[in-house]
Amino acid sequence: MAYKIVASQCTVCGACEFECPNAAIRLKNDMYIIDPKKCTECEGHFDTPKCAEVCPVENTCVPV
Repeated sequence: MAYKIVASQCTVCGACEFECPNAAIRLKNDMYIIDPKKCTECEGHFDTPKCAEVCPVENTCVPV
């Protein structure tokens, strides 16, 4: 499974991009996206997905 960013809620703050241990998050067309092929939900790195943890807007980084 992977996470996705709800575009309508994303403030494009960039907090998630720098916390992702797999470099799965990138800026595309002025919006952050998560590459589902790279996203491991931080398994093996953290207990919970860092993107959801650091995002200032609740329920913006969510499971697919």
